[in-house]
Amino acid sequence: MMDITPASVVQVILLARDLPQSGAQLHEFIAGLNEEEKPQLTAIAWIGRGAFEAEEFDEAVATAIAEATTPTEDYLMGMPHLAENLEAGLEALEIDVSGEEEDLL
Repeated sequence: MMDITPASVVQVILLARDLPQSGAQLHEFIAGLNEEEKPQLTAIAWIGRGAFEAEEFDEAVATAIAEATTPTEDYLMGMPHLAENLEAGLEALEIDVSGEEEDLL
């Protein structure tokens, strides 16, 4: 079960699409996530990037926690194709966010 809401992931995707204009806002939004949500966001991005399979979500979260050496917001903002990785991760996890995106636009 995920603590991070689909709406939060979609918010990160939308902000990441607008980089560099939304950089400060994206940084602040990710920094404001709680300690359960941050590694889950990282895990979703890793699944989307192909580093983990969808069924390895819990393992990806545990790895994100164990290997965190920089703030999550700095790590994710340095990830090439963050928005695309998150979108692919949500799709792999079969999380439908079509309504979430419409609400945020």
